[in-house]
Order: sequence, then C-alpha cells, then structure tokens
Amino acid sequence: MAKIYKDLIENNKIWAHQKQTLEPEYFEKLSHSQNPPFLYIGCSDSRMPLDTYTSTEPGELFVHRNIANQVSLTDINFLSVLEYAVNVLKVKHIIVCGHYRCGGIAAAYHGKVKGLVGNWTNPIRDLVLDYNQELSSIADLDERLDKLSELNVIQQVENLFKTNIVQHALLKCQATFQIHGWVLDLKTGLIKELELPIEQWKKKGLLPEDFA
Repeated sequence: MAKIYKDLIENNKIWAHQKQTLEPEYFEKLSHSQNPPFLYIGCSDSRMPLDTYTSTEPGELFVHRNIANQVSLTDINFLSVLEYAVNVLKVKHIIVCGHYRCGGIAAAYHGKVKGLVGNWTNPIRDLVLDYNQELSSIADLDERLDKLSELNVIQQVENLFKTNIVQHALLKCQATFQIHGWVLDLKTGLIKELELPIEQWKKKGLLPEDFA
C-alpha cells in the first residue's frame, strides 16, 4: 500500500513536468482564476471521474460529488456549491450524472444500507416504491437497476429545479445555464443524455410555461 501511495506523488511530478514542457505558462495561467462553463454533480464512485471520460482539463469542471449523485435540498454543502456556480462562476451548463452498476443504487434497491448511508439513500427507496410497477416489469435485475439509475438522475434534476437558487434565476430571467441529466455506462465508457419530462414539470408549476 505504501508503494501505491508513493506512486501518486511520483505520477504527479511526471504529469506536471509533461504539462509544463508542452505549455510553459500552463500552471501560471491556471493559478490566476477559474472560469468553468460546467457544474458537474456526480457520484462519489471511484470509477466516475468525468474529466477522464470527457477529456476536460483542470479549470473546466466545477464539481460536487456524493453517494448516488443526490441533489438534497437540505445539504448545505451542495447548496453552497450550486449557489457559487450559478451566481459567481456563471456556469453555462449544470449536469447531474449518474451511472449504471451504481453500488448506492443497488444497495438502496435491496434495502441493505444502514446507518448514515442508509439515511442518505432513503430517497432512492422512495423511488423504488413510486415506480414499483414499472421496475417490476423488467425481468433482468441488472436492467432493472439501470432503469432505477436513470429514474434517480431524473429525480435529482427535478430536485435541482426545486432549489431556491435555480427558481430565483428562473423567476428573475437570469438563468443563463442549461440543465442536463446524464448516465454513464461503465461497460462502454459512453454517456447517455436522458430525456427530461419538461412538459410534465411545467404542468406541476415547477417550470415557467415559456421555459425551453
């Protein structure tokens, strides 16, 4: 384990040297400020570094990650990140990204999570109950869990629209950003953009009628 840890430091030295060789001013420019066009809300899973999958560089993604990519309306950490991204960084896109084969999704589905993690994933258990008929109609368990991952992302995007931060931006016509729901397939490395029920949310009063 000590060798693995030391490799992290050595790999950093190699990477930094390569970057500076290719672009001598790279780190000087990076140190001045950040102006990321994207806010990424994703899962804490170690297989989910979105910069790797999208070939983005440091400074391009503002990131918030937690177990099963939850958008919690009572999470001060998340709300602080969102407020800063929207009001200060002025991001152009907000992305909620889940993934197939998510351990948090599977554990919540099977009801095997206890303690703080159990409390954290309770909203996913609610989704299982809300969509029980649809999920039960899927015979293959892996496909069923993949569907739950998609439903979870859509629910988190809906939660995002419910935040005072996004609602304020919409009401004041200051929403200069777009919101997206993604699921990453770990078996292929490809991202699937989900279709969001915008018209349904408009009928619920969550979005203004002229929202596009």
